[in-house]
Amino acid sequence: MQVLVRDNNVEQAIRVLKKKMQREGLFREMKARSAYEKPSERRVREKADAIRRARKLARKKAQREGLLPAPKKKPIRA
Repeated sequence: MQVLVRDNNVEQAIRVLKKKMQREGLFREMKARSAYEKPSERRVREKADAIRRARKLARKKAQREGLLPAPKKKPIRA
């Protein structure tokens, strides 16, 4: 992973790096690997993740079809 530092603005580069790491799921993986996870706990977690993904997909599909209201847009900061 690579982040460019512009105009010696290291703080902004660190923020960008943290955002990229968050998006990639690096923090979640580090937390998961910090301790042993029993196979039964792993199955439960993976099943819960799959259910969460399926619900999110169904919600997005319903929003596209107009069955649910679309989420409110965040105001663009200038």
